[in-house]
Amino acid sequence: MTLTGMRDALAAGDFSSVELTDALLERIAARESELNCFVRSCPERARAQAEAADAARAAGTGGPLCGLPVAHKDLFCTRDLITSCGSRMLADFAPPYDATVVAKLDTAGTVTLAKANMDEFAMGSSNENSFFGPVRNPWDPDRVPGGSSGGSAAAVAAQLVPAATATDTGGSIRQPAAFCGVTGIKPTYGRVSRFGMVAFASSLDQGGVVARDAADCALVLQHMAGFDPRDSTSIDRPVDDYLAALAATGDKPLEGVRIGLPEEYFSVELDPAIGDRVVAVATELEALGATRVSVSLPHLSLALPAYYVVAPAEASSNLSRFDGVRYGHRCDDPKDLLDLYTRSRAEGFGEEVKRRILVGTYALSAGYFDAYYVKAQKVRRLIANDFSEAWTHCDLILGPVAPSTAFRLGEKSDDPVAMYLNDIYTLSANLAGVPGLAMPCGFVDGLPVGAQLLGPHFSESRLLATAHHYQQRTAWHLERPAAFR
Repeated sequence: MTLTGMRDALAAGDFSSVELTDALLERIAARESELNCFVRSCPERARAQAEAADAARAAGTGGPLCGLPVAHKDLFCTRDLITSCGSRMLADFAPPYDATVVAKLDTAGTVTLAKANMDEFAMGSSNENSFFGPVRNPWDPDRVPGGSSGGSAAAVAAQLVPAATATDTGGSIRQPAAFCGVTGIKPTYGRVSRFGMVAFASSLDQGGVVARDAADCALVLQHMAGFDPRDSTSIDRPVDDYLAALAATGDKPLEGVRIGLPEEYFSVELDPAIGDRVVAVATELEALGATRVSVSLPHLSLALPAYYVVAPAEASSNLSRFDGVRYGHRCDDPKDLLDLYTRSRAEGFGEEVKRRILVGTYALSAGYFDAYYVKAQKVRRLIANDFSEAWTHCDLILGPVAPSTAFRLGEKSDDPVAMYLNDIYTLSANLAGVPGLAMPCGFVDGLPVGAQLLGPHFSESRLLATAHHYQQRTAWHLERPAAFR
């Protein structure tokens, strides 16, 4: 059942929030170990919230998401509930406050069932880099779910939760959504507050949501988005009515929408079978009234090297606070201050995090700052200019999410460059700060394929509406892994 279906059933009195919560907690207890998609469940907190939701509904005071279950990616701070960020460094960290995203959804009435597993500090494209072990893909447990929000996507695909929060620094919502056959949206940078969201790369990180379909994403995002004075990068701009945007009817609800297909997306790196699925999406959108146009993103090939300078540089700065003194894991019996710092960080961080800290520190060091970091920021401007030019020819850009379907666990672990190349189609949206959405569009060799829609800043309504109308016409988003139906 979708989140909107649960909302309607709760309103009709078909079941209570407590009954719904207990049913999902039982399913999580029975099946979660097959996927390792949660770091921990929180049954006591969930039941207390469900009881409060039922009481509020009976009193006629329930919020718009009253009694609806969700999971939170384990980098959103949750008051008195451990927020580990998938790392030994924060394995015992129980925040004294809620992230704004968590607080807003709690206020709207949601029930928190669990914290979703993730790549350590959101660094990864496969969800193999968690201190708590890798997450497995419910379509094939020998394959990765994508990262870093793989726990959120796998949990939704396996029907352990109907929706989950997630974050996207270089594709970490869209890629796992594609690998797991669910829908995910990364909003415009600044649309969702980053307060209480443990930082990886501050100028790229953005919170979003993974759910069964675009309508469920719209429902959750409606109550996540908005200005937050505690986040200096938050945008003080009214939030569109995402649910109302889905309401267009008729045979041609996308009449007048221009869909751009960048020639650079359909290169030799892309599996031709995935390219065929994306072109089929364009055909369906044309049947809904949209017009297909050709556009170009000429600096797409520079997105990967630019991203892997900017993101590690910001990570090296953000993660410097985890030193065993101010924050994070502390080693046993340090000999002196230097030993305390070095052993605490060596023990607390995993290999991928250490690799990115080293790369970032090098890029920021004296003598190399101009050669690497400044140059990467100039490339970032070129990429943003490419998008600005593209929007003069089209309203949305359509392309693949990843060059392949979900790969096998361990297949790319020894080749970081091959792993990073998996994000080639998603990184540029983060560098430019534009929103993106991934939605199921078919299968290749029995594994889900995702199509990506990108739009200008603050075009979330159009992205969600386009995906929703596509999903009204197709049934790819209704498919479920055989083992978890």
